[in-house]
Amino acid sequence: MDSLYEWSSRAIRRVYDARIKTPPVLDIDTYFPDGRRFVAAWPQIRQEALAILEGARAIPRFHEIMPSQAEISAADGRDWRMFVLKVYGQAIETNMEACPLLTQLVSSSPDVLSATLSFLAPQKHVPRHCGPFRGILRFQLNLEAPVDARGQPSSVLWLAGHEHRLGNGECLLWDDTYPHEVWNHSEQTRIALLLDVRRPDMPLRLRLLSRAVTAGVGMVARWRGFA
Repeated sequence: MDSLYEWSSRAIRRVYDARIKTPPVLDIDTYFPDGRRFVAAWPQIRQEALAILEGARAIPRFHEIMPSQAEISAADGRDWRMFVLKVYGQAIETNMEACPLLTQLVSSSPDVLSATLSFLAPQKHVPRHCGPFRGILRFQLNLEAPVDARGQPSSVLWLAGHEHRLGNGECLLWDDTYPHEVWNHSEQTRIALLLDVRRPDMPLRLRLLSRAVTAGVGMVARWRGFA
């Protein structure tokens, strides 16, 4: 029997799919121009991320934050750790304090709803899946991208039939409701900044629905003591 999360995710997806017809990869300057500010600061953001990885603070695995995601997070026993600074509008102050520059950028970008530093362990595979909510877009900025013997990035994002290999300081704005999966074909940790950003220029009804969904998720996060 489907869980409430799965049922509601499908219902919301159908509403957006009927009105929004955009490709898997979108133009940053059109849909999230603030992304250029994060790209310009990627070396400094990288240093903050490396300090977190090398520090004494424990970084939770994705399924420890969201148990419903264990199927994609814990499938192969390798770590996919998430250092979350903001979740659907709710700031996690203790984590923000550890990343002052990134926090400044996030706080001055009103369209950023969630911000996470993603640490993908060596040889980690995230199985194919789809996000539930087309009202947001995923901005990915690679901060530590190991390379293979040919000098190509070893981490691969497969998105709707196409492979994307992002190097250090390279970014992609994409719609995670399309099927996607990730591999780290290296013996080093891949580090990426993941931002969930508001999709612009939606019809009024979808804008109102998006506000309700994001506010609801943020309230649940605070209720659970996560934010």
